[in-house]
Amino acid sequence: MASVTFDKATRIYPGTDIAAVHELNLAIDDGEFLVLVGPSGCGKSTSLRMLAGLEEVNDGRILIGDRDVTDMPPKDRDIAMVFQNYALYPHMSVAENMGFALKIAGIAKDERVRRVEEAAKLLDLSPYLDRKPKALSGGQRQRVAMGRAIVREPQVFLMDEPLSNLDAKLRVQTRTQIASLQRRLGVTTVYVTHDQVEALTMGDRIAVLKDGLLQQVGTPRDLYEAPKNVFVAGFIGSPAMNLFNADLTDSGVHFGTKEVKLERDTISGATGTQVTLGIRPEDLRVSTSGDGLETTVDLVEELGADGFLYGNTVIHGERVDIVARVDGRIHPHAGDKVVISPVEEHLHVFDAGTGARLSKEVSLDS
Repeated sequence: MASVTFDKATRIYPGTDIAAVHELNLAIDDGEFLVLVGPSGCGKSTSLRMLAGLEEVNDGRILIGDRDVTDMPPKDRDIAMVFQNYALYPHMSVAENMGFALKIAGIAKDERVRRVEEAAKLLDLSPYLDRKPKALSGGQRQRVAMGRAIVREPQVFLMDEPLSNLDAKLRVQTRTQIASLQRRLGVTTVYVTHDQVEALTMGDRIAVLKDGLLQQVGTPRDLYEAPKNVFVAGFIGSPAMNLFNADLTDSGVHFGTKEVKLERDTISGATGTQVTLGIRPEDLRVSTSGDGLETTVDLVEELGADGFLYGNTVIHGERVDIVARVDGRIHPHAGDKVVISPVEEHLHVFDAGTGARLSKEVSLDS
């Protein structure tokens, strides 16, 4: 097993001056499950392909353990990659697909059979070893692709959106299996996804990218409780964090008709007279009166015990959409007027100009 280090790694595609990945600095510990997440075009797959040796590194370097692999061909990097489209050979059986790379590498047949059978047992594929890929479900095919990576016993697993071709129910089931399997094997894993729910539920740490730049790296709770900027705040969490501009006062900030007290350092750090407030749907109180944001209910999405209220309010003359979690059994209805106020200790404050976090870092140890 081995650690992975991106040291100012940069990739600029021919014909453009804008870096797809710009000076990526990222250290991944031995045995860690790190998820690269971000919207389409943010550079996450390019970063993975740079690590795999499938994309050139124009500047900086990449290390696996203590080895500089920047200019090393893919076959010498001791990595195994799982793609989103499975990439199985249709004319080969499951066992042949899983053992093919070992055969090419000259591994003895007895050893190949042993590794394939062990991986098949781990992945519940033992009954399917003689079948062709066309006779398997999507989830089973993805497990075969996983098995093909496992039998190689690499130092690093690379996974590029491996669940994107599965239906929603199978995705939930398979992501649990992958995370559990990685912890059992203890192999350093870099996993790319655009799905932030996948990132939050699978990774030991998450690295968020936007436009080729690393925005924040930390545990799922780090990113949820203390996003470093407006982009991370709005990207991590489902439903997304509510974000809107609000006026500063001498001692705090206006939240509709309510004044929320803020730390002096938070107020003095702002570059203007407004800040961007962030509050998660689960950290909003919904009532019929009092101080806060007067909100018109558009829809309540009932999800059993919980529900989500989707409404709108007006701030500085502009419509702002609001989402709040409510009791699934007792809640307002479409067309009702309600007042929404924050759980103040969970209010996030960002600079309205730069988008950087102003509110103090929260303690994550409690």
